[in-house]
Amino acid sequence: MNDAATNDADTQKNQRTAIGRVLSNKTEQTATVLVERRVKHPVYGKYIRRSKKYAVHDNENTMQIGDVVQIKECRPMSKTKSWTLDKVLEPAKA
Repeated sequence: MNDAATNDADTQKNQRTAIGRVLSNKTEQTATVLVERRVKHPVYGKYIRRSKKYAVHDNENTMQIGDVVQIKECRPMSKTKSWTLDKVLEPAKA
């Protein structure tokens, strides 16, 4: 394997992924996904929910509000959008 192929394979392995719920899909080719995580409070030990909203690129507009999706990090596509849709894990209940 040459160096370019090795570097490309390494970046594919190290991509960050996250699982979240679609909040909004009003814009063209973009959806807002809420990713929640649980962190332990450093002093009291209680687990707290922390959440963050990501702008996710959806090339074919397949995401619907309420879908549970897996997203992966990619190159920056705009000022706020640097994540892309990997797959829809659970479609929204109608």
